[in-house]
Amino acid sequence: MPEHDLWLLVEALRSAGPIALRHWKNSPRTWDKGGDAGPVTEADIAVNDHLLARLRPARPAYGWLSEEGPADSRREEADRVFIIDPIDGTRAFIAGEESFAISAGISEAGRMIAGAVYLPAMNRLYAAHRDGIATLNDTPLRASGAWDISNATMLTSAPNLRPEYWPGGIPDLRRSFRPSLAYRLCLVAEGQFDAMLSFRPTWEWDIAAASLIAERAGARVTNRHNETHRFNAAHPQSDGVLAAPPFLHGALIARATRA
Repeated sequence: MPEHDLWLLVEALRSAGPIALRHWKNSPRTWDKGGDAGPVTEADIAVNDHLLARLRPARPAYGWLSEEGPADSRREEADRVFIIDPIDGTRAFIAGEESFAISAGISEAGRMIAGAVYLPAMNRLYAAHRDGIATLNDTPLRASGAWDISNATMLTSAPNLRPEYWPGGIPDLRRSFRPSLAYRLCLVAEGQFDAMLSFRPTWEWDIAAASLIAERAGARVTNRHNETHRFNAAHPQSDGVLAAPPFLHGALIARATRA
């Protein structure tokens, strides 16, 4: 049942937190993965190994997809799949910032059924399963009721507000930023910000767990073309992500796609 899978994820993330914190602000060994994949640290690998050891034996039939390490070659045939990001916001982690997250979710037939996001430096654990409410440290969450673009707050990087992305006109809103995509989605779920957006191709492990949390808090979460995300794809990447309360989401999509 999804709630049992969620309990498993929450326990695993709670136990992984101290591993990340042992490396945080302690000059972890760091290297670049090459291309545009960005940096990785020994903490990413240690957390990944810990989650692998805790989760796979508990659900041996589930597939495995993680940012760190090779994916399970049989995951596309598995009914359910773990989707893991050991450290989301690795640059923030290296810089000693608090806003890095450990993210773990489970997909079934392309849709998320359980997800948890843990920020160990802030002791914030977001969680949801497909039949329940979204929570932060067991307190229910609700996305904002924002509908007016001009009064909205959005988590996004500055390049996402370039004119070429907005044929209907650049939205006049208040922009902020957090390094972790998972945390941005959770902040929308929490109602701290009205929306989050990335037009760039987005890896599944960055958004899988948190997208469910935002949805169960009442936000609409899609790719940049207003299409529902499908997870555990052969190439596990989405064409961007937009999360916002439904009316605001529709208004933003209309600005971004108008001919």
